Amino acid sequence: MISQLIFAILLGSALLLATYNTRKIIQNIRLGRAEHRSADPARRLRIMLLVAFGQQKMFKRPFPALLHLFVYLGFCIINIEMLEIVIDGLLGTHRAFSGLGTFYSFLIGAFEWLALSVLAGCVIFLARRNLARVRRFFGKEMTSWPRTDANLILIAEILLMAAFLTMNAADHKLQLLGVPHYTQAGAFPVSSWLMPLLPDGVSSLIGIERFCWWFHIVGVLVFLNYLPYSKHLHIVLAFPNTYFSNLHPKGHFTNMDSVTNEVKAMLDPSYTPENTAAPLRFGAKDIQDLTWKNLLEAYTCTECGRCTSVCPANITGKLLSPRKIMMDTRDRTVEVGENIRKNNGFKDDGKSLLDNYITREEIWACTTCNACVEACPVNINPLEIIMELRRFAVMEESQAPATLNAMFSNVENNGAPWKYAQADRANWVGRVS
Repeated sequence: MISQLIFAILLGSALLLATYNTRKIIQNIRLGRAEHRSADPARRLRIMLLVAFGQQKMFKRPFPALLHLFVYLGFCIINIEMLEIVIDGLLGTHRAFSGLGTFYSFLIGAFEWLALSVLAGCVIFLARRNLARVRRFFGKEMTSWPRTDANLILIAEILLMAAFLTMNAADHKLQLLGVPHYTQAGAFPVSSWLMPLLPDGVSSLIGIERFCWWFHIVGVLVFLNYLPYSKHLHIVLAFPNTYFSNLHPKGHFTNMDSVTNEVKAMLDPSYTPENTAAPLRFGAKDIQDLTWKNLLEAYTCTECGRCTSVCPANITGKLLSPRKIMMDTRDRTVEVGENIRKNNGFKDDGKSLLDNYITREEIWACTTCNACVEACPVNINPLEIIMELRRFAVMEESQAPATLNAMFSNVENNGAPWKYAQADRANWVGRVS
């Protein structure tokens, strides 16, 4: 009963803390502006199944994609066994689902092969990060914490899978010895390899089995509450993020209703706009000016660096890193959220996303080519944030590079980006022909 009570307290505390952290993240995401992203649910569901569950975009790089698929599916499916562990922990039973018979043996055997694939995948990923030192895992924004975060998760998964297999090996050996309470159930195709390494004494085996059982369940509960502070939150958020993907073509940019209405009114004095409310701000200076979807994407970012590795600006040595754009947006969102909770409302801290986190040089280095959007395995769009920051700089502050100001002047005076007068616009046609 003491063991069951301790387990119930641990489980209840972990779930309460996870709920608290989840609510904070939801509150932070809701700091963004409203945006309608629910049209065409059938198409959205298809995108979610292909991109988030099916890992479609990962397979542009087949080797890491295959490893990631093993780790992802293995870790998720193995945790189905958590239901049995929770029941055993609360009721004091052992292998509560053993009554499933042959199907139970199939499940345990499948879990073991998946655990082995997760363990092998994590070991290879750890080696790629720290021995092969794949270039995209490094960069100015990848300070000691993001690198440590990735390593901690990989090491934790290795330890959890090792504990799972060792627990099964000890359990199987206790079953073979006919020890009471250890029900004869399950198939152990992988953990049976470990049996020769275990002691023969019953008390030692029970100690190992119990230690690994507790290590596994406590490790999973700790992992659950570590996720909100880790880039691995994408395990959960990849699904809503891909479901609410932008369904427009990648070259499509949004127009502000207030600007569109003014242009239409200039062209047609009889035009009456449907929405006459003035915008609070043109573009975005801080995270409250972005949409909730932009903030959801910031939390979903895996920091994998695929966006930055294909960014032409970054490749040519410019300051821009799309990954840093998303990491900075997330960091600022967390900071603003804590500010609001601490002060019962936002208290001006003299900071903003633009300038304090993301520099002007970064946003103007972007070529708007959408390479980062195409490369992201979970449909994150750094370009939307960059364009909103640019829109603020131009429309609110009238601050743009000199070359752009010259283009704006030409459009205003000549109706085209070039310096030639409208009367001379067709002259080049004769020279070319």
